[in-house]
Amino acid sequence: MANPLHPSRRGLMIGAAAFAASILSWRPSSAAEALPRMIVTRDPNCGCCGAWVTHVKAAGFSVEVVEIPDVTPLKVKLGVPDALASCHTAEIGGYVVEGHVPAEAIKRLLAERPQAKGLAVPGMPVGSPGMEVSGQAPDTYDVVLFASGEQRSFARYRGLQRV
Repeated sequence: MANPLHPSRRGLMIGAAAFAASILSWRPSSAAEALPRMIVTRDPNCGCCGAWVTHVKAAGFSVEVVEIPDVTPLKVKLGVPDALASCHTAEIGGYVVEGHVPAEAIKRLLAERPQAKGLAVPGMPVGSPGMEVSGQAPDTYDVVLFASGEQRSFARYRGLQRV
């Protein structure tokens, strides 16, 4: 019987092999490394845009912010329908993200990779990321998946909770 303070040679070999395998298979798994970089274009005078950027950064996205006084020409260039336009526009992984889209929905978009231009939360629903209002109940809103001539609900949220 092996003494627990003096492990057998076989036990040491098994332990060393397991340790070596774990070291060789280890790699950093930071969410920011796994997610593509996001470029957010916004009006420098908009406060809710900054709050949304804070939300996506907290979810692990690496974000570059570009501030310009008129984001409309970019929205047109990227194919954002007028009815879905909001206050800021992001580009990530070949997609457009328009408005106060929850980070969870963006991660799902990047994982599923549907044939689409992107996601949008039209308007500025209370309780959506960056639009939290103290003392006010969050709105229920749709995250819209859009493509050329096509729009459909991708997810439904109440505040940050998917419903």
